[in-house]
Amino acid sequence: MRSRSHFTVIASCLLVSAFAASRLVAAAAADAPVADASMRGDTETVRTLLRGGADVNAAQGDGMTALHWAALNSDLKTMNVLLYAGAATEPLTRVGAFTPLHLASSRGHAAAVARLLEAGGKPGAFTATGVQPLHLAAEAGDPEAVKALLDRGADINARDKTHGRTPLVFAASQNRLDALKVLLARGADVRLATTVIDYKARAAADNQARQTRDRVVSAMTGRTVNSNININDPPPPGAAGAAAQPAGRGGRGGQPYDPNDPNAANAGRGGRGGGPRPPSDVDTIGKQGGFTALHYAAREGFADAAVALLDAGLNVNIPTEGDRSTPIVVAIVNGQYDLAMTFLARGADPNLPNANGVAPLFATLNNEWALRTWYPQPTAGSEQKTSYLQVLEALLKAGADPNIRTVSHIWYASYNTGRMGVDFAGATPFWRAAYALDVDAMRLLVRYGADPTIPTMTYGAPRRDVDPSGLNSITTGGPHVPTFHAASGVGYGTSRVAQQHRHVPDGWMPAARYFVEELHVDVNMRDAEGFTALHHAAARGDNAVIQYLVSRGADVMAVNRAGQTTADMANSPEQRTQPFPETIALLESLGAKNNHNCRACK
Repeated sequence: MRSRSHFTVIASCLLVSAFAASRLVAAAAADAPVADASMRGDTETVRTLLRGGADVNAAQGDGMTALHWAALNSDLKTMNVLLYAGAATEPLTRVGAFTPLHLASSRGHAAAVARLLEAGGKPGAFTATGVQPLHLAAEAGDPEAVKALLDRGADINARDKTHGRTPLVFAASQNRLDALKVLLARGADVRLATTVIDYKARAAADNQARQTRDRVVSAMTGRTVNSNININDPPPPGAAGAAAQPAGRGGRGGQPYDPNDPNAANAGRGGRGGGPRPPSDVDTIGKQGGFTALHYAAREGFADAAVALLDAGLNVNIPTEGDRSTPIVVAIVNGQYDLAMTFLARGADPNLPNANGVAPLFATLNNEWALRTWYPQPTAGSEQKTSYLQVLEALLKAGADPNIRTVSHIWYASYNTGRMGVDFAGATPFWRAAYALDVDAMRLLVRYGADPTIPTMTYGAPRRDVDPSGLNSITTGGPHVPTFHAASGVGYGTSRVAQQHRHVPDGWMPAARYFVEELHVDVNMRDAEGFTALHHAAARGDNAVIQYLVSRGADVMAVNRAGQTTADMANSPEQRTQPFPETIALLESLGAKNNHNCRACK
């Protein structure tokens, strides 16, 4: 009975609240009849209401006044009536704190902008998100609205309070060429860049704040509190350790990696026996931002805006102040191949890498074979007149070095999904082409001097009590995954690579034959974890490639550092990887030992 009584009381309160809310909404609507009429564009009703004593400045529930609506609709007739009746020029909306001048500017209504300025509208007013009317007018693209604001003293280089963007950035990011030309003619500074965010510094400050909080909580409760853990520590991108679980709670910051930290070597992200800890996302991302208007145009592929900015004197090789990406790298990373060709024709340096070591060649291949993820990937490349192979060849003809290596993993390679399982640190363009099984690209790169033997680099192999492989130890910075392994299926047996890996369809055998018959690789070469190409082919259940490699001398008895045989790799060595019975039988028939450690069978 008591619970029923409580339910009755609660239900009654809800009904009363709903009724009161409906009355408030009705009252709000009824209290702003002039705004309602202006919203409809009904000038005569506005006049009638004002003659009858209605409040010209009464706002609707969201703060929209009659003048807001006239400005938004560029209704000069109604606007003049309202201003004659004493309408305030600076009322703010409840959401966004927009003045009528902001709204007129955002629609590019030049006549309305001029009239509001004449009536006293302030060109320097900020919205709640930190933009001024000139930012909005530049984004809308009407050159006359831009001129009107500048003539009334608007700051041509004003920065918005969120990202430090100038009106020039707003115009370039929408390819508003006419507005852009007005800003350039009036002296806008093309070199101004947006705000830079230093994620390592932010993470360090966050960790310091956690330590302070922990000390306070410990003092209040009398118990030890330590929440300053290495968060944002995704599963290791290295092949062998990728199956392990992260040591912290991924995705919310993290401590910068310190290679001199004595604990770093013991802070492996799980793995089989522990080992050196690769840099976290905080380290690989580093700094972001610092875009000029040219970088925004490059990202969107807006050639008209980009050319106008270059003609205004901006250096085609100007890097972002965050990760040091040049406009051509920004364009290619986003699949804007046509604009990349324009930058190249205007003198772009094809050998300038960003902070991760990504230069135009690598960026081209990485974009073309972007991983399959749960997050949207750049798709502009499929809409370009220029193919990725044409971009590659043009870069190579312009002197691009095909052997530039990345210096760290590429944080945007998997767009934060954390399941890639393969680290790109130290990868060359040839390595990236091999990972995509792109024989055409590999041949092109080799023709221009690419070294097909350069592997990725490792953070050091996990330490184990027993290493049955008989291989020498690997130190941080040493060779990790050879190109041959990249083209054989690295990661398929140690992580969930199969979910994301995009490559040339049916490209496994052509890639294997290219490496063996044209590049004459050692079919039994090992990577840092002791895997051979045969291990990787077994992990994919690729009997055809297995038989081909064995016919070329591949050792079916090879054992990796974790003690896994080639047959073990076909027998579900990783959770969510199903065993391949036919492949197991094939390898056993060839002499491989099966240790019967099927993970999916348990």
